[in-house]
Amino acid sequence: MSDQNRYNQRGVSAQKEDVHRAIAKLDKGLFPNAFCKIYPDYWGNDPDYCNLMHADGAGTKSVLAYMYWKETGDLSVWKGIAIDSIVMNIDDMLCVGAVGPFTYSSTIGRNKNVIPGEVISEIINGTQSYFDRLKNYGIDLHLMGGETADVGDVVRTVIVDGTMSVRMRRDQLVTTEKMEAGDVIVSLASYGQATYEDTYNSGMGSNGLTSARHELLKKEYAIKYPESVDPALPNEVVYNGSYSLTDATETPLNVGQMILSPTRTYAPVILQILHKHFDKIHGIIHCSGGGQSKCLHYVPKPLRIVKNNLLPVPPLFRMIQEAAGTSWQEMYQVFNMGQRLEIFTDQATAESIIAISKSFNIDAQISGYVETADKKEVIIESEFGHFVYQ
Repeated sequence: MSDQNRYNQRGVSAQKEDVHRAIAKLDKGLFPNAFCKIYPDYWGNDPDYCNLMHADGAGTKSVLAYMYWKETGDLSVWKGIAIDSIVMNIDDMLCVGAVGPFTYSSTIGRNKNVIPGEVISEIINGTQSYFDRLKNYGIDLHLMGGETADVGDVVRTVIVDGTMSVRMRRDQLVTTEKMEAGDVIVSLASYGQATYEDTYNSGMGSNGLTSARHELLKKEYAIKYPESVDPALPNEVVYNGSYSLTDATETPLNVGQMILSPTRTYAPVILQILHKHFDKIHGIIHCSGGGQSKCLHYVPKPLRIVKNNLLPVPPLFRMIQEAAGTSWQEMYQVFNMGQRLEIFTDQATAESIIAISKSFNIDAQISGYVETADKKEVIIESEFGHFVYQ
């Protein structure tokens, strides 16, 4: 069965084409090529300011957290899900230069029959404790409350989402309008252990979890936890792997912990980069849904993005590819593959950005360049092949 057929049968899409069609006619905000939609300053009505509001969440990663918690009794995985929801918001907003102060509202929909109050408490308190940690690195976040709804007829386990907002000066915005031929790309690693993380991070992030979960884990989980699977899915696309959640790996984490690694935020790093190099930053891309082809949506004109020196692919993504037999071209389009943030700038500035990133124990390197072209495209030259995305 082809990669695309498996994704479609599981009810997911790497590119979310139907979503892009649905929003095609909507107003794209003040800066159409910005990574996040930017609104006028509706509240202050100040032409020097703008407002941003962004919504995202942990996605189907919460299903894996549910299974791991049931298997091991480890409640701490729910704090990780809270972090995932926060970071998927804040790191998108970092891409337009927003560094706070942020306000955040949490939205949790649960099936009360399987998700008790102790789990909800862990998610909510985990949110606040993560905010407290980031404040130590100069990132100002405020939890404004939220909604927890018992929606068992809609949600089989739990879904954890959030909405983040910020008001900022327009002259501090980063868009991709300055992206041009001659720029280089700096990729920041999604794996390893940053100075502000407690453990090794596999680099998983919060995209591609439906594929990762079903390709890696054993069929027995469908029987043991039927609530973790859409009952309408064909049996041949459900839990096709050979791993148990607690199997050891070559990393310090077991299989379940690897897939559940909390999404790394780059907020402390970007805060320093923007403070030192704001005028030299031509674009910041969060390689989330769409993986290494994500930047295609934000290229402002016909340009070719060549990525010929990407960071090494960490163990988790190699495990997923081996288990699924997914083509490497598709892997680079679904997963971040070890680099979840990329910055477009000049050569000299790139070296300083790399040094700043490494000061937080996050590997980084010049991974490619921008050149003139007659159409927008991304080319990846990797150890696994030459891939083109348009």
